[in-house]
Amino acid sequence: MTQINPNNAAGALRELISFRIGAQEFCVDIMAVREIRGWTAATALPQSPSFVRGVINLRGAVLPIVDLAARLGFEGSETTERSVIIVAQIGEQVVGLLVDAVSDILTVTDDVIQPTPDVASDTAKTFVRGLLAIDGRMISLIGLERVLPDLDLEAA
Repeated sequence: MTQINPNNAAGALRELISFRIGAQEFCVDIMAVREIRGWTAATALPQSPSFVRGVINLRGAVLPIVDLAARLGFEGSETTERSVIIVAQIGEQVVGLLVDAVSDILTVTDDVIQPTPDVASDTAKTFVRGLLAIDGRMISLIGLERVLPDLDLEAA
């Protein structure tokens, strides 16, 4: 676990869980994470978006699996025995996020999170809420609220 300025009064402490997608490192607020589980093959759904791998049975509930690499605009993930599913609560929906590996739990204050640079595209700014430079690593903070598409808009 990495701690950055835990006694800093510049902001409340925030816990983030970091993970890898390819060579990139990302993080999300740990309060949205319900559990982390190993990769389970998903059952494909017809006519679903390309970033939706399908669904799995999670203790009797149907859990959609989003390939986070594909959703963020990277090449889709190749699943391995190290691949993991981060089960996250996004609004009222519980969803599985396919990532390559979970890296760390970070405890940071808000002042450590830098704004997304203006050179980033609007699409990048849709997902990336800020950047953290920690121990020589650059970690993008992902806002989960835009990971699932607005189904009402797509149906229109």
